Amino acid sequence: MIWYSKYLQVYNKTFQATSTSIIEEVRGKLSEMNSDSPLVSVVIIAHNEETRILACIWSLCDNLIDFPIEIMAINNNSTDRTVDVLNQTGIRWINEEKKGPGHARQCGLNHARGKYYLCIDADTLYPPHYIKTHVKELMKPGIVCTFGLWSFIPSENQSPTALRLYEFLRDIHLRIQSIKRPELCVRGMNFGFSIDMAKQIGFRTDIKRGEDGSLALSLKEYGKLRFLTTRKVRVFTSNSTLNADGSLSNSYKIRILKAIKNFTGLFKSKSSYKDDESNLIK
Repeated sequence: MIWYSKYLQVYNKTFQATSTSIIEEVRGKLSEMNSDSPLVSVVIIAHNEETRILACIWSLCDNLIDFPIEIMAINNNSTDRTVDVLNQTGIRWINEEKKGPGHARQCGLNHARGKYYLCIDADTLYPPHYIKTHVKELMKPGIVCTFGLWSFIPSENQSPTALRLYEFLRDIHLRIQSIKRPELCVRGMNFGFSIDMAKQIGFRTDIKRGEDGSLALSLKEYGKLRFLTTRKVRVFTSNSTLNADGSLSNSYKIRILKAIKNFTGLFKSKSSYKDDESNLIK
C-alpha cells in the first residue's frame, strides 16, 4: 500500500463528507504534538483548500519526531469552508488578508516560534519522516536551506506510468540544475530554512510566484542549499500545475522545450534573475 493512501479518504472531499472520528483523531494528535517552545515551525498556507487541508494536516500529524514542534496554518483570505476545517482540528491559525503566497508565507514567518521553518502547502501530503529528515540536515553546520522532490497524486484520467515517466525525466533535469542553480529547484511545498536568517531577508510579496526560490537565492549567500533526494521527503501534491497545461503530453512538450532552451545556462551559477513583467503584482 502507498503510504499516503489513508489520507485519500479525505483528500478532495467536502468537509460535510468527512468522518467525525478522523477529525477527532487529527485534533488529538495536534494537541499532543504542538509545543509552546518548538524547535521547528511547520507552517501551512491555504487559500480555499477546504477539500484538501485536512488530509495535509493529518499527514503532518503522523510524522515521527523526537523534538518539539508547532504545526500552524495561515488562511490566505479563503472564501470557502477552510476556516471551519481549521477550527474543527484545533490548529493554531492566522488570517492573512493580502492575497498571494508571498504574503501568506511572510505572515507565517512573522508568527513562527521555532528555530527552523518548514514551508507546507495545503494541497500536499507529507511522508512520516519528512519533518525529521529536513531538520536533521538543517542542524548541520553551513546548511542554510533544504529542499526536496515531489510527485503528483494521479487523477482518474491520467496514466500512472506516463506520470511517473514524466517525474523521472523532470527529476534528472532538477538534479543537473541543482549543481549550479539550486534555487531554481526550490518549491514552497518542500522547503526548509533557519528562521533567524530568513527573517533578515523576508519573502518577496511583489510577485505572483517564485517567492520560495527568491528566498533560497538570497540564503545562498550565507551557506549551502541542500537538495534532499531521499524518498523520506518526497511529497505528493495535487496535479493542478499539470492540468493548467491542458494535458500531461502538453506538459511534456512545454517543459522539454524550456529545458532545451535553457540547457547551457544550467552550468553557470547566478546571483540574480530578471523579473518577468507578467509575474509582478502591480
